[in-house]
Amino acid sequence: MDLRKLKTLIDLVSESGISELEVNEGEDRVRIVNGGAPAPAGQVVYANPAPAPVSQAAPAANLAPAAPAVEAISTDSGFVARSPMVGTFYRAPNPESPNFVSVGDTVKVGQTLCIIEAMKLLNEIESEQAGVIKEILCENGQGVEFDQPLFIIA
Repeated sequence: MDLRKLKTLIDLVSESGISELEVNEGEDRVRIVNGGAPAPAGQVVYANPAPAPVSQAAPAANLAPAAPAVEAISTDSGFVARSPMVGTFYRAPNPESPNFVSVGDTVKVGQTLCIIEAMKLLNEIESEQAGVIKEILCENGQGVEFDQPLFIIA
């Protein structure tokens, strides 16, 4: 198995959140175990819940929808830079390079804040407002959704 295939498999395991993958290709056998941290708290996991029995009445307290965690961010604390697309958030152009920005850095309009990888394309996300990075709301390598808050700039 060539190194490109192996790297692709490793990337798939780390991005998907699965714990283990085993691939047999002819005489070659590869087993990749994800020993990293569990999925970040902000990551969305879709599942089909079992349907509730029809005869059981739900308590009134359960009828109110829970507020999404994304909405808990206070806009009073500054400008919120949001993701323009679905993809994978990266703080640096590659693992060996320094991060584009860190908490406390001063940014200007048009300065690159991060990269979002979508469909194997790397998209530089630029600051829409000048200020100081107050908070970074995503982890490196984390999947992000459209309009998800990424940075708070004060």
